Amino acid sequence: MGVVNVTPDSFSDGGRFLDAGAAVAHARRLVEEGADIVDLGGESTRPGASPVSADEELERILPVLRSLSDVPVSVDTRKTEVMKAALAAGASMINDVEALGEPGALDAIASADCAVCLMHKKGDPATMQQAPHYDDVLAEVRGYLEERIVASEKAGIARERIVIDPGFGFGKALEHNLSLLKHLPSLASAGVPILVGWSRKSSLGRITARGADERLPASLAMALLSLIGGATILRVHDVRETRDVVSVWQAFNNAA
Repeated sequence: MGVVNVTPDSFSDGGRFLDAGAAVAHARRLVEEGADIVDLGGESTRPGASPVSADEELERILPVLRSLSDVPVSVDTRKTEVMKAALAAGASMINDVEALGEPGALDAIASADCAVCLMHKKGDPATMQQAPHYDDVLAEVRGYLEERIVASEKAGIARERIVIDPGFGFGKALEHNLSLLKHLPSLASAGVPILVGWSRKSSLGRITARGADERLPASLAMALLSLIGGATILRVHDVRETRDVVSVWQAFNNAA
């Protein structure tokens, strides 16, 4: 899954693809490099980010989405209004940091035939990284995701359409992120695919003391560890390099 942020303030590529033409060109480049899905976002949910209106979010993403009708596009949004408009414009998937917790979101997805990613997030983006606390991070994240799967199924969303994301960096300190990664196989017990997003994140900066544009080696290491742990979808900025990691991992697994 290749990331295309049509935002001025995303932590890694904010402002680079705010122009629709630049965003479309970047999305097509990611597909050429091996992305199976393009994840299109019009509102940053990075730590400290401020929310934007549904109208502004749609103004950013719809021209890009309509120009990518031949590409599987996931729209990264937490707003029901944006979900509905994105699906009407051809989105194949909704990637929701609120796990369909907003009013009407479950019904909006149930009435469509798209895939959906349910993510765990503790707190709001503006404050979620201010001393996050868990008594048992694995149990709490797993319990929340299982509850959201049940709620989705009760709303009429088939389990075959559901993906889960433990939400690395969303209301979690470095030790929480590493613990979740180390125990990622236990999340597979939910019986749905796991999406993982470690690419360029601040936890990698804390480990390596490198800025966002210098975290490619660390991101690739996390991609491999995620694959080993059972991840099905890797949400990344650097598709070509990550595709090489996947190829090596697959070759290793297929060796006699």
